[in-house]
Amino acid sequence: MTSAIRRIVTVVEESVRELGEPVRSPVRRAAAVAVVANPWLGRIQEDLSPQVAELAPEIAHALSDRLLAALGGATAVEAFGKAAIVGLDGEIEHAGALIHTPFFGDVLRYRTGGESIIVFSDQRAAAGTALTVPLWHKDHASTRSHYQTVTVRVPDGPRPGEIAVIAAVSDGPRPNARIGDRRTDTALADHVLDHRNGWSATNPDQMERVL
Repeated sequence: MTSAIRRIVTVVEESVRELGEPVRSPVRRAAAVAVVANPWLGRIQEDLSPQVAELAPEIAHALSDRLLAALGGATAVEAFGKAAIVGLDGEIEHAGALIHTPFFGDVLRYRTGGESIIVFSDQRAAAGTALTVPLWHKDHASTRSHYQTVTVRVPDGPRPGEIAVIAAVSDGPRPNARIGDRRTDTALADHVLDHRNGWSATNPDQMERVL
């Protein structure tokens, strides 16, 4: 493992009850965070790719190892996401560089058996800042039931000269998901799409035009 990685943190949460009642199917979410030294610290570098090619695959494999161990293998993974927090002395582009190229995304997709693009979040922040990482279905991004999030925080990272790189997975949909699916939604009527005509949704079964 490269000396650039200072710390790896893995968290697993399981949703078993909602509003005091058992969920239909318990859902496990796992996130793994690698805190690494920012390889571009203190200089403006136009081409970030040499360091990306060196660091991103190793980080992706290290995080994938821990996520798959947490959920029991790639077949258990149904949703995934990625994120990065760059420390206060870095550029937001430094965060994006380590997660937005094939050197990270393709490795994570391959290791988890997914085909979809990977939803993401990123920010520049001080050590200990929490970041909400979005996830969606690893094969079908339009599967609304799998739109979910997991919040992660490393108490001492990223330091100003570091980047926290995050990968997250889930073994199922949101607890008690029941708002339909984008693939089966009916087309909205023109008066709903065109706000200039106004619309009313006071009747839950019908949207009426306001004249």
